[in-house]
Amino acid sequence: MIKTVASIIIWPIWATVFLLGALLYNILMIIFTSKKIHPIARVLCYLFMISGAQWFQIRGNRPNKDNGPYLYLINHGSLFDTFMSISAIPHFVTGVGSAEQFSWPIWGGLATRYGLIPLERTKINSAVGSLTKLEGAIKKGISAIIAPEGTRTLTGKMNEFKKGAFHVAKNTGVTIIPIALVGAYEAKNKNDWRIMPGKLTAVFGNPIPEDDYKNIDIDTLKEKVKSEIQNILDEWNPITQ
Repeated sequence: MIKTVASIIIWPIWATVFLLGALLYNILMIIFTSKKIHPIARVLCYLFMISGAQWFQIRGNRPNKDNGPYLYLINHGSLFDTFMSISAIPHFVTGVGSAEQFSWPIWGGLATRYGLIPLERTKINSAVGSLTKLEGAIKKGISAIIAPEGTRTLTGKMNEFKKGAFHVAKNTGVTIIPIALVGAYEAKNKNDWRIMPGKLTAVFGNPIPEDDYKNIDIDTLKEKVKSEIQNILDEWNPITQ
């Protein structure tokens, strides 16, 4: 009952802040590149969390952007994931997102202008092409972010990791940075329209440089990263165990 009442109050506030933030970002994008206004994007994402009744904190050691690029790999539990990631990472990143979200009102335009790459999960050739574009960006020195699960968890526990992100790592030799997004599923999961006020935490794991994975296969690397994220989730949020 409390969650329902809170959500009835929170949603109009969040929607208003989101619409105003999206309008501001779109106006700025007429003049500047998304890389130039990334600090503003971070602030907006923080406001999107606060207006959704979420207190946000960052833990762990964030890498020096001058030593990048990096491939940030996250768990995927909520609509808050994007806001948490953009706010936590102190420099511009690109990434891939499911193709259908690019057709969503307002959000689709933001994703396109920001520079995300649409990925057709059900079409192998299209998906490979999207990941190839991502590899090209990394080779140009642009960091990237991927949710290896591909879709949000429905249970609070991580889904099986797909291989695409790890092929990107192998093909580019980029340093992998695991990030555990804690509390996002509890705040707003895919099965429930309601928002639970609470605390969100982005926890940076240990960097995995190319030397640590160049001699292991894709499946081993996949499990290595998943275990790293799972260990952090278990430490910070026992519900994920």
